[in-house]
Amino acid sequence: MTKRTEQDFKNGQVLLIDKPLTWTSFQVVNKLRWHIRKTFDIKRIKVGHAGTLDPLATGLLIICTGKFTKKIHEYQAQTKEYTGTITLGATTPSYDLETEINATFPTEHLTEELIHKTTTQFTGEIAQKPPIFSAIRKNGKRLYEIARAGKTVEINSRQVTVHEFEITKIDLPKVDFKIICSKGTYIRSLAYDFGLALNSGGHLSKLRRTKIGNFSVEDAVEPLVFVEGL
Repeated sequence: MTKRTEQDFKNGQVLLIDKPLTWTSFQVVNKLRWHIRKTFDIKRIKVGHAGTLDPLATGLLIICTGKFTKKIHEYQAQTKEYTGTITLGATTPSYDLETEINATFPTEHLTEELIHKTTTQFTGEIAQKPPIFSAIRKNGKRLYEIARAGKTVEINSRQVTVHEFEITKIDLPKVDFKIICSKGTYIRSLAYDFGLALNSGGHLSKLRRTKIGNFSVEDAVEPLVFVEGL
């Protein structure tokens, strides 16, 4: 990893970070900002990320520093690639493992042919409702704050584009996938809707972001490796 100077970070850097499991994107930004400030003994440095990853997801997080924070919206708009696992036969309120299973469904009717065929319903431009457990604001509050307070709220659908939805392995009740999609696509919502379409229920049990535009997680480093190299 190339050594960077204080001026490098101020002029602007694009840092490719492999976000560990359970870390929030905000924690990654905070840790990097703190270590950059400490290393170069500077009071302020702009640091931001170009697209949130949920705590239970791993993978590519683009971090911008200094003047490059103005480019964040450009990176956010780029196509994303994910791999992961959908567990069929059960749903959760958060559509992933953040919350406990709230309903179970039969899976005996599922076949590999049906599973592969159903992916076609979720390719192209589709309407999707974000999960109630998300950071989207509604009436001045984050949706997850409303959900954790036990309240309900109407969530509007949004148009997103799924360029590719490939099933890479079937070992029921688990189904592995690769998805290439537009900005704003919630893979948790897709997992939930996919389960509904199969009449079996489903939730996201594993997620990894592997690409953002031309950036790959193969070129990323974990936060602790990055700070050790400062």
